[in-house]
Amino acid sequence: MPETIRTFIAFALPDDIKSALGRVQEGLKSSGLKAKWVRLQGIHLTLKFLGNIEFDQVDPVAAKMAKAVQGFGPLLLGAKGVGVFPNVRRPRVIWAGLDGDLEQLGDLQRNLDAALSEIGFAREKRSFKGHLTMGRFKDRMDSRKVAQALEKFAGFETQTFTAQHLILFKSQLESTGAVYSQLKKVPL
Repeated sequence: MPETIRTFIAFALPDDIKSALGRVQEGLKSSGLKAKWVRLQGIHLTLKFLGNIEFDQVDPVAAKMAKAVQGFGPLLLGAKGVGVFPNVRRPRVIWAGLDGDLEQLGDLQRNLDAALSEIGFAREKRSFKGHLTMGRFKDRMDSRKVAQALEKFAGFETQTFTAQHLILFKSQLESTGAVYSQLKKVPL
């Protein structure tokens, strides 16, 4: 049986953006939000989760990534605002939003989705909402407490950063959390 690896395609974040997100995480923790917080080194901007693929699919995926980025230059993005999915009444994921070249980011994600569908990956059913996952709620949270914590960070905003390499990551689940390693890197 061929070896499979868990993979996704994302933009890596610079350290200063991750540090800013870490400060928000600490503030949310001190507001009483209990979540499984994503380690700072693991926060990234996912464009496509592929799931388990066979190792011999890495090069074809990278070729479709290269096809998808044709005509795109680096994107200027920043983190802005904090929210939850699906909503404050039933929060499951806490995230930081994005600002900047969002229209181009959406176009790039749709290109990537279309290119990967050519080699058998299902297209996304939900519309793309670019975000940076900071944590996941395991237990039910008081919606008032969540709303109050989010309100404290309504004005959260970082400086912009340049997203210039689309990266195919391997995700290895460990007892301490997921460990990500870069398999392929495609410049915009």
